[in-house]
Amino acid sequence: MQESNKGFLYFICLVSAMGGLLFGYDWVVIGGAKPFYELYFSISESPLMQGVAMTTALVGCLVGAMMAGAAADKYGRKPLLMVSAVLFTVSAIATGLFNDFVLFNFARFVGGVGIGVASALSPMYIAEVSPANIRGRMVSLNQMTIVLGILSAQIVNMLLARDTMVAESQAWNIAWGWRWMFWAETLPAALFLIMSFFIPESPVYLKLKAAPHPDGKKTEAGLRELFAHKYAKVLLLGLVIAVFQQWCGTNVIFNYAQEIFVGAGFNVDGMFINIVITGIANVLFTIVALYTIEKWGRRTLILIGAGGLGLIYITLGTCYFMGMTGMLMVGLVVAAISVYAMTLGPVTWTLLAEIFPHRVRGIAMATCTFALWVGCCTLTFSFPSMNAALGSSGTFWIYSGICICAFIFLYRNCPETKGKSLEELEKELVK
Repeated sequence: MQESNKGFLYFICLVSAMGGLLFGYDWVVIGGAKPFYELYFSISESPLMQGVAMTTALVGCLVGAMMAGAAADKYGRKPLLMVSAVLFTVSAIATGLFNDFVLFNFARFVGGVGIGVASALSPMYIAEVSPANIRGRMVSLNQMTIVLGILSAQIVNMLLARDTMVAESQAWNIAWGWRWMFWAETLPAALFLIMSFFIPESPVYLKLKAAPHPDGKKTEAGLRELFAHKYAKVLLLGLVIAVFQQWCGTNVIFNYAQEIFVGAGFNVDGMFINIVITGIANVLFTIVALYTIEKWGRRTLILIGAGGLGLIYITLGTCYFMGMTGMLMVGLVVAAISVYAMTLGPVTWTLLAEIFPHRVRGIAMATCTFALWVGCCTLTFSFPSMNAALGSSGTFWIYSGICICAFIFLYRNCPETKGKSLEELEKELVK
C-alpha cells in the first residue's frame, strides 16, 4: 500500500473511531456527575429515580443499535456515522442545559441512541475499508478510542469536581460541576461531525447497492433473512461473543468501582486513585492489543481472555472470601482489566465486523450490538443484587464460571480470521 493511501486509510479509520471515543466518554461520564446531579434534582434519597437516570442512556443504546442495521444498509454507513455525531453533540449540550429531570433523561436517551449507532457502525465501517492484513489492527483502533474516551471522562470528572468538604465548592458542583462534565463532550462531538463530511462511503456498501438482488425487489437484508438456517451458526457465534464481552464481568469494575474498592478496604480517596489506575491499565493494554491482534490472531486472544479472566476471578473471589484487602486486591482487579483490554475488548468488535457476509453484515452487526447492550443492561442491573446476596466472592465466582463456559464454546466454534479477506471468510463460514 502506498504511503499516501495508507495515510488516508488511517485518517478515515480514525474519524470513524471517534464514534468509539464519544461512546466511551458518554458511557462513563455520568458516574462522576452522579453525586451532584442527584442532589440538584433532589433524587439522592430515591433509588428508583437514581436507577432511571443511570439507565436511560442504556435504553437509548438498545434503540440505536437496532435502528443502525437496517438504516446503514438502506442509506449507507457514512450518513449513519454523521447521525451519531449529531446525536452526541445535541445530547452533550442538552444534558447539561436542562433543569428539568424528565428533559435531562430525554437528553441522556438521545446520547444513548448515539452510542448504539456508533458502537454498531464504527467497527463495521473500519472493517469494510481496511485491507485484510491490517484489518484487525484498524478495527482495534475503535476499542482504543473507546478506552481513551473512558479515561478522558474519568480525568475530566476528577478535574472538574471541587472539594466536597468546602461548602462553596460543593455548591458549585451541584449547580454547575455536573453540567460541565457533560458539556466537555461537545468539542470532540462537533469535531467528529465536521470530520465525518470528509470520509468516503464504505466500498462494500457501494458494491452491495450496485448488485441487484436475485428477486429484483430490494438489496437490504432484514431480520427474516438473517435468521435463515444458513446463517444460524455464524449468528449464534456472534451473539455469544457479543453477550460474553459483557457477562465476563469486567465492566462492573467500571460501573461499580466504588463498591468493589471499598469492599477491598479502601477509603474514598483511595477509591478515586484506583479508578484512574484501572483506566490507565485499560489504555496501555489496549495498545498491546494493537500489536498482538495480527500476530497472535483473534481466536488465540479471545481464548486467552476467557481462560485468563476465569482464573483471575476464581482467585479474586477466593481473596474476598478470605477477607483479604489492600494492594493485592488492586493488583487482581488491574490484572482483570488488563487481560480484558488486550483480548475481549478489541477482539469482540473485530470478530463481529469480520464474520458476517456482506449481504447481512449491517443487520447482523446491529443485532449482535443490541445483544451486547442487553448483556450490559442485565450485568449492570444484576450486580447489586448478586453482590448483596452472594457477596463479592460469590459474584466473582459466578463470573468465573461464565468465563470457563465461554472458553469451552469458543474453543469449539470460534475460527481464526486474521489475514483473510471478508470474501474468503464468507465462503468459509456460510455454507
